[in-house]
Amino acid sequence: MHIIKASASDFALVRHITTQTIISVYPHYYPCGAVDYFLQHHSDQNIKTDIQRGSVYLCLNHEREAVGTVTIQGNEICRLFVLPDCQGNGFGRELLAFSEKKISETYSTITLSASLPAKPIYLKRGYVGESFHSILTENGDYLCYDFMVKRL
Repeated sequence: MHIIKASASDFALVRHITTQTIISVYPHYYPCGAVDYFLQHHSDQNIKTDIQRGSVYLCLNHEREAVGTVTIQGNEICRLFVLPDCQGNGFGRELLAFSEKKISETYSTITLSASLPAKPIYLKRGYVGESFHSILTENGDYLCYDFMVKRL
């Protein structure tokens, strides 16, 4: 496993990992309007902007293929996704540990917005729910998530 900073030429990889994970996993937890909201939130422009800022990283497997991504903005972990067929192999854990280490160099707390499928992972890693949020999306559907904090 290896983690590298994403460059502009990696945009398609980051987009693929992000959209494939959302399309494959999120419909099991969220209604259609919420899934569409996630896809719009992680738009091409938002991904490109984050790559240009130097805040996007890729996790490579032993064959040097990109299998996961994470975005770090200040002390916040964002857009942490692992391809569905690669989940359960430690890539997400590695991306989370990498992010925590990087953030801890400058900050004493780490924040993130936890989706329903990811919340148990963050709880196991010592994150605490600070607040619950819901966003009304298309078709009257709601996207629900927890804002979580880990104090270092």
